Amino acid sequence: MAAEYAEEAEHARTLHPAVAEATRLSGFARHFTPVRWGGSGGSFTEALEAVATVGEGCAAAGWWASLQAKHARLAALLPTEAQRDLWADGPDVSIAAAVGESGGRAVATPEGWSLTGRWRYASGIDHAHWVLLAAESEESGGPRPSVFLVPRADVRIESQWSGAGLRGSGTHAIAVSGARVPRHRAVGREVMIAGAGNGCGDPCHRVPVALVASLLFAAPCLGAARSALRAWVAQAGGGAAVARSGARGCEALARSAAEIDAAGLLLARAAARADAQECDRLAVATNQRDCAVAVDILVGAVERLYRASGVAGQREGGLLERAWRDVHAIAAHAMLRLDAASAAYAEAVGVETIGVDTVGVDTVG
Repeated sequence: MAAEYAEEAEHARTLHPAVAEATRLSGFARHFTPVRWGGSGGSFTEALEAVATVGEGCAAAGWWASLQAKHARLAALLPTEAQRDLWADGPDVSIAAAVGESGGRAVATPEGWSLTGRWRYASGIDHAHWVLLAAESEESGGPRPSVFLVPRADVRIESQWSGAGLRGSGTHAIAVSGARVPRHRAVGREVMIAGAGNGCGDPCHRVPVALVASLLFAAPCLGAARSALRAWVAQAGGGAAVARSGARGCEALARSAAEIDAAGLLLARAAARADAQECDRLAVATNQRDCAVAVDILVGAVERLYRASGVAGQREGGLLERAWRDVHAIAAHAMLRLDAASAAYAEAVGVETIGVDTVGVDTVG
């Protein structure tokens, strides 16, 4: 379904409602919802491959699928009463978020908070039931970065999404003016970053956000790269035709296919590390490293295919051209910056040890 409506989503700058609804009901919204609310409390390994599969049909749909899952995991860190507001009637609740920056200000009231602000990016806001928003709360000890849960009805779209890639993601700018937020629908941002689990008891809620923050952002990129490879082979006339075309085409196919597989293995290992709850500082930095490097590899693989496709692959709206734009858009996300991930990894390793990961074995020497 994601593939069927991908071109329409490109032009509409948002997902088709049928795709958004199918994403919600097929298990992404409930994947990390706590079991006590009827959710799956699922694994990161399952989520990675499921998101990549949807992303292979449409990267924007894969992006929304990943956010459906990860935003539910963030919401599980809210107070229990707020969780009840979300999931009392069932676990399949669509949650959008703008928590990367404090775009607003919350003033205390007798009932809770009055929230006002503007946030630049809120993917999937067209299809959300609730929204998580980061803002500065005015408290007696001074401003405190916090995250607030508000109904979608309290949010207005300020400007339409106009990105070159992930066009169907509907990552619009949004605003809130004086929304009344009950006190129990807020949590300190430091609590959400720490990912303490709030007593949920599910393994997926016992890992810090930093360990997995970049993983599901990378998953749609894996799907888009797989789509690019498939489109390139089809455009070339199949594998036999590529073999007859000469060394250049064979090398583009072999190298890009191998790199896409290698990136998938890096991401699968990062997911396995999260499922095993390896939460020490080096594990967190290694996951950040692996996700950023994997996306960098995927961009390089798609770039090679794009260049080897000639003019035919540059047709606007073609599968290869769309994948090329999408992987670059995903790689530009702040959570996937290779320079920041590299610095964090180097700092975690330190000057006296070097971390070397091999398949199935982690050694430090």
